[in-house]
Amino acid sequence: MIDFLRNMDLEFLLQLAIPSWEAVAILSIFFFYLAIAGSVLPGRIIPGVILSDRTRLHYRCNGLLSLLVLLALLGIGVKMNYISPTAISDRGVELLSATFWFSVLATFLLCVAGYSSSSQSSSLKPCITGNFIHDWWFGIQLNPHFLGIDLKFFFVRAGMMGWLLINLSVLARSVLDATLSQSMILYQTFCALYVLDYFVHEEYMTSTWDIIAERLGFMLVFGDLVWIPFTFSIQGWWLLTNKAELTTAATIANCSVFLIGYLVFRGSNKQKHMFKKNNKALIWGRPPKVVGGKLLASGYWGIARHCNYLGDLLLALSFSLPCGISSPIPYFYPTYLLLLLIWRERRDEARCAEKYKDIWAEYTKLVPWRILPYVY
Repeated sequence: MIDFLRNMDLEFLLQLAIPSWEAVAILSIFFFYLAIAGSVLPGRIIPGVILSDRTRLHYRCNGLLSLLVLLALLGIGVKMNYISPTAISDRGVELLSATFWFSVLATFLLCVAGYSSSSQSSSLKPCITGNFIHDWWFGIQLNPHFLGIDLKFFFVRAGMMGWLLINLSVLARSVLDATLSQSMILYQTFCALYVLDYFVHEEYMTSTWDIIAERLGFMLVFGDLVWIPFTFSIQGWWLLTNKAELTTAATIANCSVFLIGYLVFRGSNKQKHMFKKNNKALIWGRPPKVVGGKLLASGYWGIARHCNYLGDLLLALSFSLPCGISSPIPYFYPTYLLLLLIWRERRDEARCAEKYKDIWAEYTKLVPWRILPYVY
């Protein structure tokens, strides 16, 4: 038995270290489809925020149509027995390995491109520290492109779609194994609604901190392609082999957490996005309160300086609650997200203090709470 476990461990480590050709093929086809669909399918052209050199990028927001077409093609493939509905869930570790090594390779190439760039535009001007590990991790260029594709926008789209595809394959495995439960249905429903909503409001992504301020390095690429799809789906994997009995009260509470989280997350992001497009747009039916002509202090942004993080945390919790409380494993995602968002909030605060100076100090006095009012 011990030898068997050792062999299993070795097999797992080999799968993790060396991606299979099947996994590489699946990943390559997925990226190829996204590149083609993102370029040719119709979608709204959304102008990004104005950068420091007064230029702005434009984004084709056709993610929802790209996703629906992909799901239709996969459905046809499954119906005609060309594709197994459990192709992804049966190769989870192999796909994780392939995606990880792609992230390493892609960010190495981004570093090479950044070091050799002489562009002075805000999007492509290299920010080089001389420390390769730092430059590789945080990135060198703000918005690098490849064959006309905005890579930052492409990677986050791939990560969100990948998360949904993993979940659907896990759901198919649950149905085939006759282990489908109320908990699995709740988890799958919440995640599907979240992903679909993301693509319905994909244009809001163009004004987020990741797009407008973070350079594209391993931190973002790994986060988009590996962390989002493979850790956000842990609850589904756990429910494949574990049962969680939920009372009616627990189910209602779970749905309430999801609804409140959604309202706060979507509402705060929408307010910020609309304010950046028109700083006179009404917030909750009233003219916005603006500090120094730049910082929104109305609506959710008058309650806490990072109220969108609170909504995100509540949503993450709602994805884990269907698993009950018998194991900490399904709560890895909300626990990690709490630590990440506190770290990110600290970085955001430092950057904003440097950028806005006295205006930021005035804003923090007016809105003293960082994420959760009266707590933090």
